[in-house]
Amino acid sequence: MIRRLLVAAALSIVPLLAGPPLTTIQDVLYKADGTRFSGTLTISWTSFQAVDNSSIFTQNSTVRVLNGNLHVELVPNTTATPASLYTVTYNSDGYVQFQESWSVPSSLVPLHVRDVRMATASSGVSDLTDTSTTVTESNVIGLVADLGARPLQAPGFAPGHVAMINSSGQVDSVIGNPADCVYVNGASGPCGNGSGAAGNFVDGDTPIGTIDGTNATFTLNGVPDPTTSLALYRNGVLQKLGFDYTFSNGSIQFVAGAAPQPTDVLLASYRTAGSDSTSYPSPQVLCSGTGVALSLSNLTTLATCSIPGGLLAPGDRIEIHVDYAHVGSADAAAIAVVWGGTTILSASAAAAETMLTGRADGSIVSTGAQVSSQSFGATTAFTTGIVNAPDSYSGGLTLTFLGSVAASADTIALQHYSVVRVP
Repeated sequence: MIRRLLVAAALSIVPLLAGPPLTTIQDVLYKADGTRFSGTLTISWTSFQAVDNSSIFTQNSTVRVLNGNLHVELVPNTTATPASLYTVTYNSDGYVQFQESWSVPSSLVPLHVRDVRMATASSGVSDLTDTSTTVTESNVIGLVADLGARPLQAPGFAPGHVAMINSSGQVDSVIGNPADCVYVNGASGPCGNGSGAAGNFVDGDTPIGTIDGTNATFTLNGVPDPTTSLALYRNGVLQKLGFDYTFSNGSIQFVAGAAPQPTDVLLASYRTAGSDSTSYPSPQVLCSGTGVALSLSNLTTLATCSIPGGLLAPGDRIEIHVDYAHVGSADAAAIAVVWGGTTILSASAAAAETMLTGRADGSIVSTGAQVSSQSFGATTAFTTGIVNAPDSYSGGLTLTFLGSVAASADTIALQHYSVVRVP
């Protein structure tokens, strides 16, 4: 009886000692030139639970491949919990040649590499056959939504500038002078320096009034702006507006029974309006430079200026200056400036004309801009014009400078252009 019990116990232990089931991957690997691959395969994996509930811990294994012959046994991971893949790195001649993922099913017969290969991501020049397929973005769970949640780069984005999010949700660049400050809406302007538009700070102001235990009315030496910036201290203790005192028209009135005593010390801190609040911000050069020279009979873009969204506001003014050169005298030349999708300036000149210039002033309004223009040349008569440009500027605006020549022997060149914002 004891012998039979020992035999039964031994048989029950055998499955525990046998280990998890294994699948054999056996193949002959070749390089593209027809020679056999020799090197090593580094196979790594993360922890998972096999189909027989065996616990497989994170590790890696190196398999030697001689004269193309590969033989390795792995625990099937197609039924792993959690889902898992083997990462296989091919090494040869001292370099990582190739990397791919394996999904190994349960199999009683040896499998080839093609039977377990999931995808191939090359980190170098692969000598192995790449059987990967193209995966579209829509087939990657959550990828399209994640990409859509990321802010996109706006056309006016410029390296080295302060970034802002324009009205379209894109990452744009703030345009201004290097010493300017950036406002919450992405516009820029001169910074306050203690006496500028940002306002003054008054600290330690002694209110005017007799401290005798009877007088409860005191006057500040300045005007708090905003009034909520006032901080009144009595013997170093902050007084509460509406509870300890009231404030109206620059006058402090302590509540009944709380008149300062002869030994009390009153001090106040507050902000005031900027002393130069009536001054005008400096103009900002939004774009300037030179364009290209072309010999085309149709009006063609020679340069553009992209104004980022959130920069322009009703009341602003845009000054545009352009100077063109007509080289040659075979036929006529023409120039134009387009505001978004509206032509705001156009001029043509005879074959003998050598220079053309134009000026435009755009007054920014809530519905777009009203733009007046003038143009003339060395021999071309002075002309003026005015148009309404309804193009929206909230999400950004592009100015386009064009030119053309009727004869291919001539060229039209944009010598200079500048776009200036006057806030």
